[in-house]
Amino acid sequence: MKKNTQIIALLLSFGLSFTKVSSQENILQQYIDSALKNNIALQQKNISIEKAMYSLKTAKALFQPTLAVQGSYQTGEGGRSISFPVGDLLNPVYATLNKLTSSNNFPQINNVETNFFPSNFYDLKVNSVMPIYNKDIQFNKQIQEQQLEIQKTDAEAYKRELIKNIKTAFYNYHAALRAVKIYENAAELANEGKKVNEKLLANGKGLPAYILRAESEISQLSAQINDGEKQVEAAKMYMNFLMNRDLDKNVDTALNQSLEFQQIKQSNAVGTSVSGREELKLLSGLVDLNNTVLQMNKAFWYPKLNGYLNLGSQSNNWKFNQQSTYYLGGLQLDIPIFNGKRNQYKIRQAELEKQSATNNLKQATQQISLSAKMAQNNLTASLVNYTSAQKQMEAASAYQRLIERGYREGVNTYIETLDARNQLINASLLININEFKVLIAAAELERETASYQIQSK
Repeated sequence: MKKNTQIIALLLSFGLSFTKVSSQENILQQYIDSALKNNIALQQKNISIEKAMYSLKTAKALFQPTLAVQGSYQTGEGGRSISFPVGDLLNPVYATLNKLTSSNNFPQINNVETNFFPSNFYDLKVNSVMPIYNKDIQFNKQIQEQQLEIQKTDAEAYKRELIKNIKTAFYNYHAALRAVKIYENAAELANEGKKVNEKLLANGKGLPAYILRAESEISQLSAQINDGEKQVEAAKMYMNFLMNRDLDKNVDTALNQSLEFQQIKQSNAVGTSVSGREELKLLSGLVDLNNTVLQMNKAFWYPKLNGYLNLGSQSNNWKFNQQSTYYLGGLQLDIPIFNGKRNQYKIRQAELEKQSATNNLKQATQQISLSAKMAQNNLTASLVNYTSAQKQMEAASAYQRLIERGYREGVNTYIETLDARNQLINASLLININEFKVLIAAAELERETASYQIQSK
């Protein structure tokens, strides 16, 4: 740890001149905020969260009574019928009464035959059902709550991955810019060398081969500049893609190096704890979800009790009066007894699902802990390599200055100047690569340990 502190101190004391330092603002943080707001994949996850919220509201609504208007109309003729021999039963009695009373007060009546089909019959009612006791509804609500938390956690995990990708893309963009600048500076040196060789040739001291060699070097550097510019363009488009912007939109070149290396110091101080990783929270939530499903399956034998009430009117020929109106209420009890052991099979299946989720959590914990330790080791190695690249850069710069001066004075050959210049180019590229490797490694460690503080909206 002491060695890391010394390396970080060297980094903080090293001034970088290839970019402007933005005053009071961190442009990288602005890009991160833009990506968190506009990234399409993250918007899709937010839609999934909103859908889960409505599923939870639906589950809660199952506790409320339902109210519906129901109506039916029926009419028919023919088919089965039933006879009532009312006339055969009462006519003899009525005839006797008429004789006794010497009157016709008791007329004769016919037998009655009634069809089973109703004729012009309506039934209109308001139906209300209220769940009084139903454990399935309670478990369903709990499951929807857990699924909502899982969706939120999944979105948080994606945010962290998006932040790491934004940082990596931003650093790669600056690394590509710096590489182009290195090649451009080398091309300027090559052009100066060509001019020197032309003057020496004009004075009878140079060789035409040196001029041809200088032109070849200039052409090679021009091709490298062209390739570097393509890498800059590709890095810019990828950043804009992550932020859901126009791919050709310019990316700010300001980078607060001091702030970035200060964050590296904080990243190394955090350690390799992975307790804050959303992936582990998500898998833990899946274990809880499967446990809830298991408990719901085990409660299959719990009774279900509902209450209902009907208020309505039914009659023939659309009559509506005191005799047609009615109310009907009651309770409905459902107690399961036997269903071919289907519930036992569901219980066993849920137990296996819970066991599988628990094993996934244990495995993921080990894998993420390993990744965090590897990320920290990678950051430490990157810091060491960067310090070594600094020393190589200092040596190459001093060597190139000495050889260039010696060549002008006739002490060193042109081949030696080319070798010194190539060493300087390679050292510049090496320090550029290792510098941004440090920043990318720090972003990776920050991702693995979930140490970046995501602002809740």
